[in-house]
Amino acid sequence: MAKKDENKNVLENSEVLEEKVIGFEHWIESNSKLVFGILGALVIAVGGYFGFRYYADSQNELAQKEMFQAIHYFEADSLNLALNGDGNNLGFIDIINDYGITEAANLAHYYAGVSYLKQGKFDAAVLYLQDFSSNDLLVQPRAYSLLGDAHMELQQYEEAAKNYGKASTYKPNKFFTPAYLMKQGLAYEKLNNNEKAIEAYDRIINEFFESPEYQNARKYKAKLQSNS
Repeated sequence: MAKKDENKNVLENSEVLEEKVIGFEHWIESNSKLVFGILGALVIAVGGYFGFRYYADSQNELAQKEMFQAIHYFEADSLNLALNGDGNNLGFIDIINDYGITEAANLAHYYAGVSYLKQGKFDAAVLYLQDFSSNDLLVQPRAYSLLGDAHMELQQYEEAAKNYGKASTYKPNKFFTPAYLMKQGLAYEKLNNNEKAIEAYDRIINEFFESPEYQNARKYKAKLQSNS
């Protein structure tokens, strides 16, 4: 209460207020180097941030243009050209190396991972897919699932189950989540972890009973229960 009264007196007493202002001005004069140093650092920091954002945005726009032909090759299943370019146009690996700070490079990680997966180069697929991230409702869980596929091919079933789990819990939907859960169940079966496999199948049975995977989930669950 005393502190509040003191502040009130300061505001109501012009002489006291004037003394405070003069004292503050005197402090600034005495510490001018420190004050201007702080202000200069703030100006540099703010300018640097907006300068970096402008540079990053311009680089991203350029990278997207450069990546157009690589995406065309990818869609045509010309995977070596998509990955490495054709001598005139950059491939996904070039985009990643030359434009690493951009969203286009992030997306190139996804395309490169899928390309290597299709080629059966599963270690490379893992390397690139695990460096991809997105907030997209469909693309991110798809990337997790593909990463799980690569681990399954490498017989790394624990990692496969973990990534299928990420796919199945990332903004679940009735169209794709049941398929991710089926894969997770199969990965757990490979690990002889029937309890976890049944949990995955149960999610399909209880949450996605209208999905095409429903009948298989019931069948696989019954099979595991009969063998236990």
